[in-house]
Amino acid sequence: MTATAPTAAQPAPGERALPPAQRRRRARKVKDDTSASAGPGWAVLAWLLTLLFFAPVAWMVLTSLHQESDAATNPPSIFAPLTFSNYGAVFQRGVSTFLINSATASIVSTLIVLLLAVPAAYALSIKPVEKWTDAMFFFLSTKFLPPIAALLPIYLIVKQVGMLDNVYTLVILYTSMNLPIAVWMMQSFLAEVPKEILEAAQVDGAGLIRTLTQIVAPIAAPGLAATSLICFIFSWNEFMFAVNLTATVSSTAPIFLVGFISSQGLFLAKLCAAATLVSLPVLIAGFAAQDKLVRGLSLGAVK
Repeated sequence: MTATAPTAAQPAPGERALPPAQRRRRARKVKDDTSASAGPGWAVLAWLLTLLFFAPVAWMVLTSLHQESDAATNPPSIFAPLTFSNYGAVFQRGVSTFLINSATASIVSTLIVLLLAVPAAYALSIKPVEKWTDAMFFFLSTKFLPPIAALLPIYLIVKQVGMLDNVYTLVILYTSMNLPIAVWMMQSFLAEVPKEILEAAQVDGAGLIRTLTQIVAPIAAPGLAATSLICFIFSWNEFMFAVNLTATVSSTAPIFLVGFISSQGLFLAKLCAAATLVSLPVLIAGFAAQDKLVRGLSLGAVK
């Protein structure tokens, strides 16, 4: 009589006596060992792709540390002397005001988006309203219109109410632009919150505000981080409404970058220095929230 080899559905005789949790850990270890054996090739490919995507950023930073004459050479002079004079010139042109305007519009609009999106997503996922799919489609339909098609009506309305060159005009626009995306993202994140925890909180007498702040928010913290960072990036990088609705008082950081492209030529080194400074807040925010960002973007991907 021939013996049959144990399969995944039929564990080996020595493993049957193990507790289920220990059997799962052993199976996970075998899977990790199998992945590790095939890992070096994928690891090298991942590093190559990372360096490929990071190369333009590194080139921008390196160019910002060169003189204009060295940055304009063709081919570029990689080993030219380094200097920080370009950053001093950028600050002399008043980049701080533009950064403050961008930070104000981005942070305030992101906070308002979260305050509106979380209750809406709660109603569409945990406490589903009637025909909630129609409501989700309505949120998505607001993104069908190209922003350039709405520029003229928005400009006329903003001019009529006297809010041209006002940073809070950008706050309102960025909130309306990012709210549909935030509702869609938070709906998928909140759908993963265990219903048993919410039922237990309801039995204990927790109201809606307490449920959202003390129960749902900690569980959905990775999703909140991912949503807030994406909304912040979209607001920080927005250019079209900012350049058409602001002038001298409320101009944002992307508009500041355009000032280095003039009839006198392209000041490449100073432009790279300004672009590095404008990119830093987003990079710092992404680095600070990277653990929650990765968990939030993968939340619900694996059952």
